[in-house]
Amino acid sequence: MGLLALNRPRSVRRIGVAGQFKAVKLDNGEESGVSVIVHVFYLFFSSISPSVHLTNAPSAADGSVTSAAKRKASLCPQDDHSRRGKKLRYSGPTLPEDIWHHIHSLMGLRDAARVSSVSRSFLRSWKSYPNLIITSETLCLKGGEYERSLKISRDLARNTNSILQKHSGEGVKVLKLQINDFPRFSTSRDLNRWLRIAVKPGIEELDLWLELHSRDAAVYDFPCSLLHNGSGKSIQYLHLSNCAFRPTDGLVCLRSLTSLDFFDVRITADELGYLLANSVALDKLRLVFCHELVFLKIPSLLQRLSHLIVNCCENLEVIESKAPNLYSFRYIGDQVRLSLGDSVRDFEIGASGSDFVHYACENLPRMLPNLEALDISSRYVKDTPVIPNKFLHLQLLCIGYFMPDYDYFSLVSLLDACPSLETFVLYVDPERVEQESVLVDSSRDLRQLPGHFHRNIKDVQIFGFCSARTIVELTCHILENATSIEWLTLNSQFFGYGKYVKCPKMSRDMIMEAHKTLLVVERYILEKIPSSVELKNLEPCNRCNPLKI
Repeated sequence: MGLLALNRPRSVRRIGVAGQFKAVKLDNGEESGVSVIVHVFYLFFSSISPSVHLTNAPSAADGSVTSAAKRKASLCPQDDHSRRGKKLRYSGPTLPEDIWHHIHSLMGLRDAARVSSVSRSFLRSWKSYPNLIITSETLCLKGGEYERSLKISRDLARNTNSILQKHSGEGVKVLKLQINDFPRFSTSRDLNRWLRIAVKPGIEELDLWLELHSRDAAVYDFPCSLLHNGSGKSIQYLHLSNCAFRPTDGLVCLRSLTSLDFFDVRITADELGYLLANSVALDKLRLVFCHELVFLKIPSLLQRLSHLIVNCCENLEVIESKAPNLYSFRYIGDQVRLSLGDSVRDFEIGASGSDFVHYACENLPRMLPNLEALDISSRYVKDTPVIPNKFLHLQLLCIGYFMPDYDYFSLVSLLDACPSLETFVLYVDPERVEQESVLVDSSRDLRQLPGHFHRNIKDVQIFGFCSARTIVELTCHILENATSIEWLTLNSQFFGYGKYVKCPKMSRDMIMEAHKTLLVVERYILEKIPSSVELKNLEPCNRCNPLKI
């Protein structure tokens, strides 16, 4: 079945739009959004040049068009009914072919395919349609159970083949392919053929998202030769997943590349070095699940590189960057040896199997003297040590997800080492906290450290606030010693708000603990809050997590 047959509604009637185009009306009576775009363009050009006669307006397959005046009249139901079926010839101003091609390029893939069946101009434009974003979403393929998902994978492969076979390969700016259940419904030979059709000089974005049918499925070997002979020189964004990428020295030239994103790509350190050496315009580099990397070296010639993200590359041991303008670094994984230069301002790390807090406190002030934002999460953390050097420029500190018995009051030493700190965010997982509640023995005094002033802290946010004694001690210390504080947020849920239509489910114990925090705030916190401080005490949502006695 051809592309146009796949995309044409089973029942279509045509209505006049702006006197230039016969828009598609769907089975459910909704007019395609395409007509709106066409109408706007028509009104714009006719308003700036109402007397100029332009040529080559797109026409329906039978050559007929509808006038703007007739469209106005068709707003009356009886007139529209009386004229239905008649061919109305338009004699007013028309638009040049290249304008209609530009309008066509602004449509989504589904609308662009549909209108190509009712207009010769758009049919010609379709063969050089620039934005080939072929995914289950753009083709409106929705899945569910296993058999349904397999059918979608098969239909997606068939549609991809049909679309690219009907395309000339010229004028493509964006190519995004979603390949499901590889190689069950599309083989390596299919992918190579599709890429050769669309990857030509002038392409700017190439996004290949492969989902393997099984863990032992054959790995697709991306044809690096496609990026030779000028085809790679115009690419600005390259995203590859679940494939092997094996460039050799001098083969790949990506001189316009600004963003490189590899997800589960088989590539060695030497091969990545060849690629980076020929990508001098690179601004953002993201590497996720690239397990063949043992060391990552960023050369100094990448002077525009500002963002580096490295996540879950399990065999990585060393990250070394000589990029002079690297601004932001993100890392998730085991502790590695770092050498990033002094240009980094924004540093985020999630160390899964080691105590990175101690490493950061002892080394980062010296390694990254200009750091302004620091985000650390590490499960295996002892109490925070006394820090020999200071984070002189640090303004934002996010830290958390520690061991169950972690002494949060020890974070005072870290706050002391950040004289410019303005925002402090602490994440606590209350389900993992194994500490005595401050409500158990109210006769015990809270620990204090007088004289440890934090003069610039204005905003304090604690997610997962609970009745654990060390957390309450830290909160009271901040209130007593942060002389510029303006906002205090105590959220009993550590995941925060804003991303969920419905709150994540909480266990009964966590709901009970969250309600204890209301008593803690009343007994220990409220009396210490100055009148100038805005308190946000966010308790559990009673609709999503009601307290059941």
